[in-house]
Amino acid sequence: MNLTIILFFFFSTYMNGLDQAVDTSVKPVSLSMQLNQLLKNEPSLQGAIAGVSIRSAESGEIIYNYNGNIRLRPASNMKLLTAAAALSILGEGYRFKTDIFSDGNVNRRMLQGNLYIRGKGDPTLLKSDFDKVAAELKKQGIAIICGNLIGDDSWYDDVRYSVDLPWSDETTYYGAQVSALSASPNTDYDAGTVIIEIVPGKKLGEKATIALVPNTNYIKVISNVKTVSEEEQREIIVERIHGTNTVSLEGSIPINTPKVKEWVAVWEPTEYALNLFKQSLKEHDIKLLGNIKVGKAPEKATILATLQSMPLKDLLIPFMKLSNNGHAEVLIKEMGRVITGNGDWDNGLDVMRSEITKLGVNTNTLVVRDGSGISHINLIPANEISQLLFSIQKEDWFPSYFNSLPNGGNSERLVGGTLRNRLKTIDNVKAKTGSITTVSTLSGYIETAHGEKLIFSILLNNLMDDSKGKGIEDKIVEIIASR
Repeated sequence: MNLTIILFFFFSTYMNGLDQAVDTSVKPVSLSMQLNQLLKNEPSLQGAIAGVSIRSAESGEIIYNYNGNIRLRPASNMKLLTAAAALSILGEGYRFKTDIFSDGNVNRRMLQGNLYIRGKGDPTLLKSDFDKVAAELKKQGIAIICGNLIGDDSWYDDVRYSVDLPWSDETTYYGAQVSALSASPNTDYDAGTVIIEIVPGKKLGEKATIALVPNTNYIKVISNVKTVSEEEQREIIVERIHGTNTVSLEGSIPINTPKVKEWVAVWEPTEYALNLFKQSLKEHDIKLLGNIKVGKAPEKATILATLQSMPLKDLLIPFMKLSNNGHAEVLIKEMGRVITGNGDWDNGLDVMRSEITKLGVNTNTLVVRDGSGISHINLIPANEISQLLFSIQKEDWFPSYFNSLPNGGNSERLVGGTLRNRLKTIDNVKAKTGSITTVSTLSGYIETAHGEKLIFSILLNNLMDDSKGKGIEDKIVEIIASR
């Protein structure tokens, strides 16, 4: 075999090896290709609109953009803007105050005048807080109040609902009225609501047992919920008659069913808070000779006690983790009151727009109607949400903001929040959910499998079934996480 043949043999073998290496290699599908395939072929998105924006958390560079500049309804992703503006304007340590005044003197255990309670927006007041005040008044030697118990809610205006709140939501906890003086039933702090507890009877056909939390006579419940067999479905319809605090319950509850809880928004939360305060006074043997009224505390009244809320950085946990609409609207009015002296939606929203402009958002391309996102008229491009999430990382208060976002797949309620039953296989995602009829949204932060930190915003609109949007969002996040 001559040298030429030998060299040709080795050269052919080498080239065949290269061909095999090329032939057997598989080029990984890019992030853009995977997301484009999903968004263009997903059946639930046919006829719908999706806006997706993905940025580098380090540089802010957009690495994926799908309708990112199209204005879409954000649902509760609006709270991302509200929380950022509130932290920037009010500060992490901001506390809401509630003051108790008197315009009279105490003589022989009698308060010779009126007792005033002035609310300044605190959504965290509980029945136990009114108990603390009553105990303090008792310590100050007050056994009889000769005048009236007057609630001052003038810190905000008297408009109770945001402009686009659907009338069908006014009974729900997420559609509760906003007042500067209100009360919550538990530490979820759904201000202006009561919890109706429903327990089945011991025998078939019996009416269910009803209890209220807090225990109050401010709400009248008319219940026709019947106890049915275990094989039958639970179906409970809750309705509060408009303009009243009469609640009707209809339906059925299977025997041996654990206690069922239904949250109901009250009509006129100021009077609700006053009712609870009066109850606390009575339970501490303080007699009120006058009536419950709504009015304004006089300038020269004497402060007898003060309540303070938790700092804003702690209030952000139930606000953002549980997506509390009432907290968002209170923060809008509070920003308006603090900056302009007017605690109303118009001034508060103007203040918020101005502040998020400073935080890098182009407000010329937004339509903002409330702080919670319950309005179907709110419009925000996904690129502006991701821009906000990028720019606020440099703020001193960002750790509190970041900590308030739901953690994907964490089953602890005040950690996982509205993501506690989602994204269980992805460890490093913190994001705000959003949902109103035909809309599903998710925006936040994620660390990929290769340690890259990314920001994303997913806005899905015009869905025939908005519950299907959650699955689509999860698929998108899973693709991003694998990058």
